[in-house]
Amino acid sequence: MSSTCDDPRIGFFDALAECWDEEEPSAEEMTARLREQAALLDLRAGEALLEVGCGTGKTTACLAGCVAPGRVTAVDFSPAMIEKARLKGVDADFACLDVCRDDLGEERYDVILCFHSFPHFRDQAAALRRFAKALKPAGRLIVMHLAGSGHINHFHASVEGAVCNDVLPVGEEWTPLLRQAGLRETKLIDRENLFFLQAVVGVD
Repeated sequence: MSSTCDDPRIGFFDALAECWDEEEPSAEEMTARLREQAALLDLRAGEALLEVGCGTGKTTACLAGCVAPGRVTAVDFSPAMIEKARLKGVDADFACLDVCRDDLGEERYDVILCFHSFPHFRDQAAALRRFAKALKPAGRLIVMHLAGSGHINHFHASVEGAVCNDVLPVGEEWTPLLRQAGLRETKLIDRENLFFLQAVVGVD
């Protein structure tokens, strides 16, 4: 259950939930792009996957299909987003949960995927610490966007309201963030149409 929190981002996304499925990119485009990156994501049958920032579940069904008979747990800090996601009847477990404040529970995951969500964590260091604790020993953290960091950060800066200062770390900025959580980067791609960071438990 999500903690009581004065983070204005929660209200911001609650207000968008009703029309989120009509916003671009569409669910169809997002899932098609994810499938194009199947080799990079390397999701495997039987894995336990935590989808962080699932929104209204635009990509949850696709992810659930990738890991079946494994299980997807899809979480978001917006109650309205989670409510919309649950109504879709996707075979996944949904929870309203704030990864910057809430304990992630006893489940351990093969993959934790932050897809289009990491910039909106108000305490990115705290979220990373929770992710490291929730990963299996050979598990992977993936932070992914369908655009490069330059585009993501410019877009957020241009949006009025709660997310205008939300930033995706760039390049070497990841190293200390990951290290303090006991994680290390194993792959980083940052180009015009893709941001992909992969990290595992352990430090160099």
